[in-house]
Amino acid sequence: MNYRHAYHAGNFADCMKHALLTALVGALTRKATPFAVLDTHAGIGGYDLAGVQAEATGEWRDGIGRLLAIPEDASELAPLRPWLDMVRASLRPEEGTFHYPGSPELVARLLRPQDELICCELHPEDQAVLRRLFRNKANVSVHHRDGYEAIGALLPPRQAKRGLTLIDPPFERTDEFARLAQAVTQARARFSTGMVAAWYPIKHGAPVRAFLDAIRDAGLRDVLNVEFTLRPPLDPSRLNGCGLLVVQPPYRFDEEARMMLEPLCRHLGDGETQAKVEWVAPE
Repeated sequence: MNYRHAYHAGNFADCMKHALLTALVGALTRKATPFAVLDTHAGIGGYDLAGVQAEATGEWRDGIGRLLAIPEDASELAPLRPWLDMVRASLRPEEGTFHYPGSPELVARLLRPQDELICCELHPEDQAVLRRLFRNKANVSVHHRDGYEAIGALLPPRQAKRGLTLIDPPFERTDEFARLAQAVTQARARFSTGMVAAWYPIKHGAPVRAFLDAIRDAGLRDVLNVEFTLRPPLDPSRLNGCGLLVVQPPYRFDEEARMMLEPLCRHLGDGETQAKVEWVAPE
């Protein structure tokens, strides 16, 4: 309940997560049948990079700030363009606009009339902001509830037979990795025709290894893991990288993820950046 993402919006971890999320939801739009997205820890939807909280850390300057400094038509940015185009449409500093779209807003922009976004946010102030953001969006609902509890309550979706569960917890608790593994397993069991994407921080290697082992031990299949590190994960006091675990990813998403990570590795970080895309469990 203490975590406020506004301090970290637009940083390297957001860039990786949001680029991959845009690709996952984009894959869902390739079929005409409706889909539903459950965002378990939605936050406020979008963030002011000129605000007090974002400026207090300035993390966005070494994240989305670096990418937007590259010429818009640079060919190396092609894999990131669907996401970057949405960011540029919101983040217009020449017009005095510094609004960075978070996960719920990105997903909402990709929805078609037949699709649905279900947002959960426990922080009372943040959920109120989220409600105001989507007050005129008929196919977006906002729930003031615990995101982990929502997996059991709101899945499977009532109408859509396919979709995505995005689990992006704040990692304030010491047992967060264990809870995340349980949530991924539960989401997969309750919504077997949908994808699951779970974001996690990388500070040092042991918790991540235990998390991936728990996923394997749960018997989950068709599991892809994508990691992006700025530096070797040796200092548990720093955010050294992040990962996105995807259950039942779209066809050839592993190849797509590698292409998206190439420009991120090239332009973010200070020379030690690495990316890894590997199958945790095959189909």
